[in-house]
Amino acid sequence: MVRYKNRYVTIQVTTKDKSDKTLNLKTTDLHDAILGQIQSMYGDYGAAAIKAGFSAKYCNAHTKIALIKCRHGPHTFILNAIPNINDLGGKSVSLKIIYVGATMKHCFIFIKNFQRRKLELMWQKLKNDQEREKLEGALMTMTPAMKDLM
Repeated sequence: MVRYKNRYVTIQVTTKDKSDKTLNLKTTDLHDAILGQIQSMYGDYGAAAIKAGFSAKYCNAHTKIALIKCRHGPHTFILNAIPNINDLGGKSVSLKIIYVGATMKHCFIFIKNFQRRKLELMWQKLKNDQEREKLEGALMTMTPAMKDLM
């Protein structure tokens, strides 16, 4: 049996207007945007190379963090295409790669620490504990897949 190595790419989505409001971020929009950019950059060869094992796994609308799974090897196509994406679901955005990992567990640990740092920065702006608890609940949401790995 052949073992397929995967790479997990953690990206940060920022809007062009630099607003802090939540972004309606969907995994299908992210998947289609990346696939379209690879198609335009590398043609049919690039699109066919990444299709096996490529999926957007996690998106958090509050922190604007997303996780993408792809196979080792063609992941270089994805790494080159992500910074060139300007449109995501009809919104003008820019994407920044913040971490590339070999396991989903390490990516989720990185995301958890990244979101914790962001939460601590936002806590300074809030006045009472109720607002802080509400913000923590929104930022530290985890999918069932993440909870199994933690």
